[in-house]
Amino acid sequence: MATSLGLTACSSDDGADADIVTVNGAEPQNPLVPTNTNENMGGRVVDRLFAGLKYYDANGVAHNELAESIESTDRKNYKITIKPDWKFSDGTPVTAKSFVDAWNYGALATNAQLQNYVFAAIIGFDDVQAEKPAVQTMSGLKVVDDRTFTVALKQPSIDFEVGLGFAPFYPLPEAAFKDMKAFGENPIGNGPYKFARTGAWEHNVKIDMVPNPEYKGGRPAKNKGLRFVMYQSFETAYADLQAGNLDALDVVPESAIASFEQDLGDRAIKKAIAYKQALGIQTNVAHFSGEEGVLRRKAISMAINREQICQNIFHGTRIPSLDFTARTLPGYRDDLPGNELLKYNPAEAKKLWAQADAISPWSGRYEIAYNSDGGHQGWVEATANSIKNTLGIDAVGAPVPTFKTIRDAITNKTIGKAFRHGWQGDYPTMLQFLTSQYYSFSGTNSVTYDSKEFDGLLNAALAASSLEESYKIVAQAQTLLFKDMADIPMFDYVAAAGRSDRVKKAELPWSGLFDFEGIEK
Repeated sequence: MATSLGLTACSSDDGADADIVTVNGAEPQNPLVPTNTNENMGGRVVDRLFAGLKYYDANGVAHNELAESIESTDRKNYKITIKPDWKFSDGTPVTAKSFVDAWNYGALATNAQLQNYVFAAIIGFDDVQAEKPAVQTMSGLKVVDDRTFTVALKQPSIDFEVGLGFAPFYPLPEAAFKDMKAFGENPIGNGPYKFARTGAWEHNVKIDMVPNPEYKGGRPAKNKGLRFVMYQSFETAYADLQAGNLDALDVVPESAIASFEQDLGDRAIKKAIAYKQALGIQTNVAHFSGEEGVLRRKAISMAINREQICQNIFHGTRIPSLDFTARTLPGYRDDLPGNELLKYNPAEAKKLWAQADAISPWSGRYEIAYNSDGGHQGWVEATANSIKNTLGIDAVGAPVPTFKTIRDAITNKTIGKAFRHGWQGDYPTMLQFLTSQYYSFSGTNSVTYDSKEFDGLLNAALAASSLEESYKIVAQAQTLLFKDMADIPMFDYVAAAGRSDRVKKAELPWSGLFDFEGIEK
């Protein structure tokens, strides 16, 4: 998920039932529709409200959730049978049609869903993605009966089945299609939780959820409910954690990173997770298109002293990036051709910047936008100073009030400057990081990278006959990303998180988001 690391309103327990688990959250960017939720703060809510064919355990291993069986002999044609007697929280049945209708809605171009790229492998996706689609549904999806449907892919996929626990593949009830925007304000799901009441999403304040009695999957709620509390700052959230007014916090603020293990003792959590941070800039910004843009991105990357930033600001909770994914993922390599561009090299940075100036002389200021509710000021300003001192240009941080505001500007391609952006794994494969962020047609391609050669390499990696072969092709694809310097990877995360003294169990799984269902008081 595109990540905020940000919280947005006020801190208050509001006299909540002491049994309710309070956790940090922020205002989601969009109504809570699974195929249109591509960021962390909406995603953590959606994943509680819905259940898919699969779910992921703390180590990222996929298990069947609604799926009774997923059969395929060629990784191209699938027969999927769902378990009997599942219901949505409104009491209506979850059927094969619930999945097929939801996927077709997500894929249809006129619905403009941010996560529609996930359906690209299905036959008929191109037809529903036309500017004026002649058809409304993908021909590769067929309902057989109430519990069975089939999926036909354009080519074999090594990632399709493992990805079926990802939010865009969740089912939707019939009620959703009557008014999707209204549905997103008060979702009806089939997951371990449901909204505590109509209007449980109090915008910029909190979201209240209670266990869903209709849920019968492998991740039942072990608490009496969740409250996602929206803060103005991590410092306030951390103070509430220490005071016992917040039960779990997944990001300790920069100001407390050096001391949080001492502050919290055995309640402190430190763990390497599948999470990366980057500096993006869209190709519609002056000086950042074509060959000039490639040279400038490479120069900026080599002008940043990541090691120093990780050491001085993050105290070991960030590690300089060496690729475009995350080092905890299967198949990760630290020796990719081109990753020397991620290492501090002032002389080479100046040389590349001069080459770009020969194409078009630099003018203006290099600004790095960041959401000021997300605790990014310190490292962004340090990054800007490193660029300024190395390249001799005016480089500054540019605060944007909220995470939602910056994501809207990025999504609408109106941001007009560099920006910090992150990705937190939705399922544990390198391809999930790469397809979501750099496929030319992905709604979550924040940097507007467009390479048919790269798309072809990702397609080949998905169609590979073995994981080992797929990893080799992924390495080729990432080498091309370095050649084009599509993005500027910054660092991988070592989570700094914690639980309050009111909580006896709170685990941080592979992705860095709490096992919310398993938090026990």
